[in-house]
Amino acid sequence: MFYIEKGNIKLSAFQIIILGFLVVIFAGTLLLSVPAATKAGTSADFMDALFTSVSAVCVTGLVVQDTATYWSFFGQSVIAVLIQIGGIGVVTIAVAIVMLMGRKIGLMQRSTLQYAISAPKVGGIVKLIGFILKLTFFVELLGAVLMAPVFIRLFGVKAGVGYAIFHSISAFCNAGFDLMGVVEPRSSFLAFVGKPFINIIVMLLIVIGGIGFITWDDVRTNGIHIKKYRMPCKVILCFTVGFIIVPSLYFYFVEFGKEQWEYLSQGEKVYAAVFQSVAPRTAGFNTVDTSLLSDSGQAITIILMLIGAAPGSTAGGMKITTVAVLLASAISVIRRRDDSQFFGRRIDEHAVKDAAAVLIIYLLLFLTGGIIISELEGLALSACLFETASAIGTVGLSLGITSGLCMASKIILIILMFFGRVGGLTIMFAAVTNKNAGGYRLPKESIVVG
Repeated sequence: MFYIEKGNIKLSAFQIIILGFLVVIFAGTLLLSVPAATKAGTSADFMDALFTSVSAVCVTGLVVQDTATYWSFFGQSVIAVLIQIGGIGVVTIAVAIVMLMGRKIGLMQRSTLQYAISAPKVGGIVKLIGFILKLTFFVELLGAVLMAPVFIRLFGVKAGVGYAIFHSISAFCNAGFDLMGVVEPRSSFLAFVGKPFINIIVMLLIVIGGIGFITWDDVRTNGIHIKKYRMPCKVILCFTVGFIIVPSLYFYFVEFGKEQWEYLSQGEKVYAAVFQSVAPRTAGFNTVDTSLLSDSGQAITIILMLIGAAPGSTAGGMKITTVAVLLASAISVIRRRDDSQFFGRRIDEHAVKDAAAVLIIYLLLFLTGGIIISELEGLALSACLFETASAIGTVGLSLGITSGLCMASKIILIILMFFGRVGGLTIMFAAVTNKNAGGYRLPKESIVVG
């Protein structure tokens, strides 16, 4: 593990990442607390400012105040900047600023950055940062340009351009914040359920941001020669496609065949089914009322929210590679193989252990948080689990109960959002030191499982 020492302070790369997020969250809270940040011209409640700042930096999208109607242009701009910093990564932004100042990037910054963006190696990390910034700027600009005509037609030139930029940043960073409250409070993209152009653009932005910068670097390097891609990138691409197609089929043929969805046309059901498969991992936009989803529909959505997208992406969640590794491990056990494998490559045993740890940690926090909130609020456990899955998966989808929660419940969601964005292992490694540094091993004894 790489450490940096400053006087008597010794920080690991993981601790630096966490500290960076906390600093940005605190700064965002202060900015959102000033009177100019609200449309009413009064100081926002501290808890509202803190919750919004955490949600923005952790690219979640859960809100206690409607973004469009409560926050002023200044407040919305602060939120957009926080989303951008949280999406690209606090460490990435910090290193980019150092680069723009013409200063050299030291080993400490390179090592910390490697952990922050899940890069396979330290070598070439500076060039990778340049690629990440260029890709982000290009994709968000293109998304804004494509959506601008639609929003200009609806809201006028000035507001339309601003809306296009805000939603392009929010979609690419998988944040889920929207300004559609001017149409109807907390309506997200309900008005666009049958609009193919907006649906497709938003979904593409979500997917592009969600598959990760390392994957796009592989695509840039090897083009259409998929066989040359690194194994993790192949896994990410294959499972991303799978987690879009399979849930889409469920939502179209099963969920949207129920009577509460009869108001949707067949075309709208197609777009809604795909959107409902893409957005929960971990964008948080919705084109249908999530409170109308059946119990099975909510369960599928919760699973998608917990899974999340790719490591080193703008999204949160357990990460799609975690599920893939655990699935490969299960298959190897069933087939009595010694090693888990993908595409002719053996998976490192440490990756399997890490994946199992991440799954257990996320499930424990998701379930514990939901149970506590249910007891505190006297609400149905299923609704509370939906909110905690949305928080720890950094999604932002809600059944409409977030704004009415007590302070204790909001603090629980804040902790889950932070945990989901920074990463379970990052927090665990930052908090726990290696106590087995001496290299000794305890005696081994068998235990029956299964």
